[in-house]
Amino acid sequence: MHELLGLSYRKLKELLANKKLSTIELTNVFLESANRCNSKYNAYREITEEYAKKQAAASQERINAGLMGKIECMPIGVKDNYCTKGVLTTACSKMLENFIPTYESTVTDRLFKEGGVMIGKTNMDEFAMGSSNTNSYFGSVINPYKALDSEEDFVAGGSSGGSAAAVAAKMCLGAIGSDTGGSVRLPAAFTGTVGVKPTYGRCSRYGIIALASSLDQAGVFANDISDAALLLEAICGFDAKDSTSKNLPSPDILSHIGKDVKGMKIGIPKEYEKDGINPCITKYWEKAKEWFLEAGAYVISISLPHTDYALPTYYIINPAEASSNLARYDGVRYGLRAEEGGDNFQEMIERTRSQYFGKEVKRRIISGTYVLSSDNFAAYYQKAQKVRRLIANDFLQAFSKVDAILTPISANPAFGIHEKSNPIDMYYNDLFTIPASLAGLPCISIPVGSSKNQLPLGLQLINKHYDEANMFRFANIIEKNSEFSRLK
Repeated sequence: MHELLGLSYRKLKELLANKKLSTIELTNVFLESANRCNSKYNAYREITEEYAKKQAAASQERINAGLMGKIECMPIGVKDNYCTKGVLTTACSKMLENFIPTYESTVTDRLFKEGGVMIGKTNMDEFAMGSSNTNSYFGSVINPYKALDSEEDFVAGGSSGGSAAAVAAKMCLGAIGSDTGGSVRLPAAFTGTVGVKPTYGRCSRYGIIALASSLDQAGVFANDISDAALLLEAICGFDAKDSTSKNLPSPDILSHIGKDVKGMKIGIPKEYEKDGINPCITKYWEKAKEWFLEAGAYVISISLPHTDYALPTYYIINPAEASSNLARYDGVRYGLRAEEGGDNFQEMIERTRSQYFGKEVKRRIISGTYVLSSDNFAAYYQKAQKVRRLIANDFLQAFSKVDAILTPISANPAFGIHEKSNPIDMYYNDLFTIPASLAGLPCISIPVGSSKNQLPLGLQLINKHYDEANMFRFANIIEKNSEFSRLK
């Protein structure tokens, strides 16, 4: 392995600034790693080699002119649901296999202006629907980590599994994902990376292919919290093109890392203490409580009483909004059109959507259309929105007592590619991540250790709205004490 692959971005940026490393050299190292590893992990849907080299050349010109951006020449992976001007963007669906956007998403535009170099478009669950990254039209993403004494392939988590796997396998230094119900945090936990979902509205959704508009939020992956902070600072900020964007400046996160947490309060929700949690996850949850106590914080038991309603609430709202958002893919307005179109307009649409959507997408469209029908709207969708408000209120009450909340991310480490085939089992993977998504809160996944069979484990911190800076302050305590070892 090339020695540059083992360095943090902060060290590499120093080498670039001091002219001890060129942008072309750095980019080529990661392109070589991506080309070498992608056949094993299927993390990239496409490696954008020529595009990356052009960006690297422009980056060198900025460095020579003394104009280094926040993430100058950071090799990054971009989830394939971000529109990238002139670069194929498919959301890993056959429906969009020939879609080349004529515009740039706000998040990628900001990344590139700050110096990011796109190594490739990362694989994902089709239209971001899934928790395992086994729903992609382009094949499953393989977790770079193997269980002890086993060659079995494990999932990388979904839907942003390609972004997480690319960072874990040293195919890029950072990556962009999207998080609707846990799609950044779960892959981060399964792959031993840091995954961050900011507050809903903190990052623009413009140019992200929509799943559920009231839940989707951009997120980032990195190998440590400092690199993640840089990426998050780069993509945050107000955008007039997104009506849900909050008019706030990008947060100053990096300066909070290392500040002490003495006298601050960490909440432990009793509703997250479920039967069936892997004992190793429980062990590290207990250890993390001790780490905070040793750092001078208080650890307080709290209650989030409507937690058990979060999963059914989410799986009413998510399919309903997905059904509405995906109605445009009919072979006329957007998407491929079935060659055997049928005898009339309606048959053409039916054939198109039947042929070009995958099973999980069709499942959610059908269930979402059902709950939005005139007979069921009040009984399901409206009621789910009322319960969502109760869940959000639980968090508001809790944050009147504590500064952050510490929970597991999943009840288990990564599982085998073919281990879970029942959709309901898959939905339960999001049990611990969905409540904060429904409330629109910022969250971070930090690696803490490994399971008995040496698979990565992570814990989740949840903070109040727009409190990302303090979230990283708490995350630093976990990272400093973490017993996790990255791939060599």
